[in-house]
Amino acid sequence: MEVVMLIAKTTVAKIHIAKQQLAMTDDEYRTVLRSIAGVSSSKDLTPEGAHKLLKHFERCGFKSKRDVGRRPNVAQPRAAQIRKIEALLADADRSWDYVGGMVKRICKVDAIEFCDDAMLGKLIAALQYDAKRRSA
Repeated sequence: MEVVMLIAKTTVAKIHIAKQQLAMTDDEYRTVLRSIAGVSSSKDLTPEGAHKLLKHFERCGFKSKRDVGRRPNVAQPRAAQIRKIEALLADADRSWDYVGGMVKRICKVDAIEFCDDAMLGKLIAALQYDAKRRSA
């Protein structure tokens, strides 16, 4: 009896997003599936084959947007400060994970959700300083 390990639906979705992002035709996609993973359909992929396929797509230029971290869920009064931080991050092409490190270093708390108004002000000042430094 052969044991088949299926891959997660999220992995299949990521593969199809990569296909779309790379503007591959169905024929090109199936050719890559056969040459990299040895299957004709993504539903037949093994975890190892899916990993190889995603690595191939990354070499071809696919960039996953999931690696940018997550936007924190904070109380409404602090939402404006979070939007300001988000705008500064976007200008600097940095992720929320970058702010996570700053929070631990500057504010001495584990997550941005635990920051008060003064701490968020310090983060904004640090990001503005970083923006000036990068533009000079």
